[in-house]
Amino acid sequence: MMLLQAESNSYGRDFVVGDIHGYYQLLIRELERVDFDRKHDRLFAVGDLIDRGPDSLACISLLGEDWFYAVRGNHEQMMINALSRDDEVLYQLWLFNGGGWSSEWDRATLKALAERLDELLPLAIEVDTPWGRLGIVHAEPGSEWGADNFADTQRLLWSREGVWQEKTTSCRNIDLVVVGHTPVERPVLLGNVLHIDTGAFCTGKLTLMPLESVFQLRSLSSAK
Repeated sequence: MMLLQAESNSYGRDFVVGDIHGYYQLLIRELERVDFDRKHDRLFAVGDLIDRGPDSLACISLLGEDWFYAVRGNHEQMMINALSRDDEVLYQLWLFNGGGWSSEWDRATLKALAERLDELLPLAIEVDTPWGRLGIVHAEPGSEWGADNFADTQRLLWSREGVWQEKTTSCRNIDLVVVGHTPVERPVLLGNVLHIDTGAFCTGKLTLMPLESVFQLRSLSSAK
């Protein structure tokens, strides 16, 4: 799936969260902190649900929850590549990059999980909100929001150019884009792209923000 479109939430709040990386309990604590209502609120994740942390399987299980949505991260893609192609080199690459938790499971189980990730995780999510249209991809959205740029999976899943070069060029045809992938000390807004991966796997800090606050941050930046 290339793009998942989510209608405006008329019944509760919407939140976005950075790279979880297997830290399921850390996510649960953050949800409790904001009194997350699983019947009415929604959570959108920027990908990299798995690897490096202690409970990747629990994080994958979140995809079965009605309130949880996520885009595909490069770690999910590494798992999909390793298991769908039965390629030992790709499998070792995934292990080297945090996939060691897979040693607890047989290949058939892992392959089924990879197929589930491939089926359920879009490359991009677009959310209609009262404050504007929000886009979500894992790494970087490119110069324009739309199907033509979604075909550039290398950029969507792997690019760090925007953060490293502090590019302030906005992504056209969308009001705001939230991404993860490249750890930052605190959320950083460059143009209309908000980077929220605060490196939970090494800092213990998982950024979870209500979408209203995300758009307020955008408004404050535009007013300067």
